[in-house]
Amino acid sequence: MKGALTRAATNSPFLSGLIERHPELVAQLEAGDCDGALAAALTAQVESDIVASIRKQRQGVALVTAIADLAGAWDLTRVTHTLSDFADEACDAALGAAYAERAPGEPVAGLAVIALGKLGSHELNYSSDIDPILIFDPATLPRRQRDDPGEAAVRIARRWVEILSQRTGDGHVLRVDLRLRPTPEVTPIVLPIDAAISYYESQALAWEQAAFIRARASAGDKALGCYFLDAIQPFIWRRSMDFGQIRRIRDISQRIRSAYAGGQAFGPGFDLKRGRGGIREVEFFAQVQQLIHGGRDTALRAPDTRDALAALASAGHVTRSVAENMAQHYTVLRTIEHRLQMIADLQTHSLPRDLAALDAVARLDGMQDGAALIAILAPVITEVGAAFDTLIGNGGEGEQGGIAHWPRDAAALSEMAHASGFADGDAVVRRIEEWRSGTLRVLRSAAAQEALEAVLPPLMHKIGLANAPDKVLNQFDQLISGMPSAINFFNLLAARLQLLQILVAVLGHAPTLAEELATRPELIEGLIDASVFNVTPPPSSLAAAMAAGPIDDMERQLDHVRRVVGDYRFAYGVQLVEGVADPLVIARGYADLADAALESLTSATVRNFERAHGRIADGELLVLALGRL
Repeated sequence: MKGALTRAATNSPFLSGLIERHPELVAQLEAGDCDGALAAALTAQVESDIVASIRKQRQGVALVTAIADLAGAWDLTRVTHTLSDFADEACDAALGAAYAERAPGEPVAGLAVIALGKLGSHELNYSSDIDPILIFDPATLPRRQRDDPGEAAVRIARRWVEILSQRTGDGHVLRVDLRLRPTPEVTPIVLPIDAAISYYESQALAWEQAAFIRARASAGDKALGCYFLDAIQPFIWRRSMDFGQIRRIRDISQRIRSAYAGGQAFGPGFDLKRGRGGIREVEFFAQVQQLIHGGRDTALRAPDTRDALAALASAGHVTRSVAENMAQHYTVLRTIEHRLQMIADLQTHSLPRDLAALDAVARLDGMQDGAALIAILAPVITEVGAAFDTLIGNGGEGEQGGIAHWPRDAAALSEMAHASGFADGDAVVRRIEEWRSGTLRVLRSAAAQEALEAVLPPLMHKIGLANAPDKVLNQFDQLISGMPSAINFFNLLAARLQLLQILVAVLGHAPTLAEELATRPELIEGLIDASVFNVTPPPSSLAAAMAAGPIDDMERQLDHVRRVVGDYRFAYGVQLVEGVADPLVIARGYADLADAALESLTSATVRNFERAHGRIADGELLVLALGRL
């Protein structure tokens, strides 16, 4: 512990000042009592001055957390949870002070602080902004008799921000950034709850969906905050994922890489947060896959980045080694980020360009010099960047046959079709021109046409490699002709080229499955999360799936069993086409499925008969299976 205090006093002007100002905390730290020092820091008071008190508390928490971190007494989880918990308490205290000024004697009600970003996931930086959204309920917000609810809410919110952010002789508590609210250039800083719910249900953008993975009610009227978050869960976690949203989220990351090109070259000046292979890419690596699969699997909705990686590995969406490596790299990146911020209590994420300053950051952590720090970070940055590249895709020529787009000129289009493996180039021209003309109902909108052009190069390349490409192209046309909408479907195929390859195999070898897919497009979800490749379930699981339907309505129960049977028949068929299971195992699966359907519907029929006519004494019904069943 003394070594950590010495390194802090020598290399960090900010921590050196705190050490001088808080000798009582230093004494506890020198004795190894980090928990006692934290408790003392959190209870520090300046008589009858809440604003000064929470600043003094923040100083103490900053000192204790830094020394416990530098000494290795606390791991990254304990550090970020301590910082996040204090931020919650400070937000509550500041809101209480703002209410006391505007509505003396009234409880803190009708206004909630919704934490996003790292505060939302209890992963707050050592020196960071917080990025909340503020909502209020006009019916329950305490206010002066003549105040308009909206104006009263804005005044309270402004005072809350001022209490937390204003820098005094004791420093500040938290920097508050309210620009993550909808259209911040025109909306007030605190939003009526009904308007906020309406916005997120109907108009929200792709990045906002990703941001709300880590949202929680952190301060104020938490019941109101939880009500708001519950109301917008369908916006965050969509069972049928919009892959256009996923593509747009990936575009955000690529734009970040371009915008911060100056911090991309690894070495002094590298941006640990936004640079290629940096913190944000680990977070996006988890969040994009959470958005894809989390609508159907609630276990994947972990706000914490490392917890999310572990959940994705447990569900089989990433390999365990990749998840563990990304989590370890995230820990290293966040730890060094904290060292950067401990130097001067600045929200910085970039390695210093000045070599002496870089040496100070390294020595604060206990390394010899900046060169040692660079050596530790180099493989981390490389591996994270490579893993993220596999997620966002590079649009490599190998995936699309070297073709960036399919031309519109008929002669060039026919020539390209022949080169891609199609026997009848003119027929291909007619088909693509029909798609582009919007003759099919699902291709009439501009968004559908945009999605079509994005998927056309890899689609035609994969179909051209099939055994009978002209036949497969016709099957694909029939498939999209029967869909109510093709936008999400095309976006999905463009985003998941492996899925496109499986689809082409199904179309080429199993027209019955293709017809089933055309009539029930939701079956594609089993290909998205690879659940169609699960081994055949035991009969008990099949029976349970069928029993989960309504039992009071025979027709509805029939529909439910039909859906279950259709889901499994499609899955087994795909397994056969892809050659991932023994045909005899699949045959047993079909038989078990038939048994379960017979059992479920026979029992339902008997119940239905007994309700209408009563039970025949000592009567029973036997279904005797013959042949392959």
